[in-house]
Amino acid sequence: MTTTVTTTRTASSSIAALVGAGVAATAAACAATVAVAAAGSAAGVSLDVSGGPIPVTGFAVLTAVFSLVGVGMAALMARFARSPRRTFVRTTVVLTVLSLVPDVIAAAAPGTKALLMLTHLVAAAIVIPAVARRLAA
Repeated sequence: MTTTVTTTRTASSSIAALVGAGVAATAAACAATVAVAAAGSAAGVSLDVSGGPIPVTGFAVLTAVFSLVGVGMAALMARFARSPRRTFVRTTVVLTVLSLVPDVIAAAAPGTKALLMLTHLVAAAIVIPAVARRLAA
C-alpha cells in the first residue's frame, strides 16, 4: 500500500517567502548603495546637494525605506494583481525612472547627480529581480 502526499504552498507561506527575499535584497541593496556612495566620495565626488552634504549612511536609510515600500507593494500585488510579477516589474521600473527626476533637477554638481542616479539604479537592480522571482508570473 502506498500513500501519496500532496503539498501546496499557502498564500501566507508564499508571502512570507516574498517578504524574506525582499528584506534580504533590501539589506544587500543598502550595503551596495553605501559602497557606491563611499567609493564616489573617496574618488572625489561631492555628496553635497543644495549646499548640504548627504551622509553616506543616509543612502542606506533611504534605500531601506523605499525598498521596503516596494516589498509591501509586491505583497499587495501578489494578493490582488492578475499578473503579479509583470505588474510589479512594470510598476517598479516606472518608479525607478521617476526616482531619477529629483537627481536631475537637484542643485548639485554633475558628478554628484550621476552618483545619486547610480545609487538608485544599483538598488533597483538588486531589489526588483530578487522580489520579482518570488511573484507568480
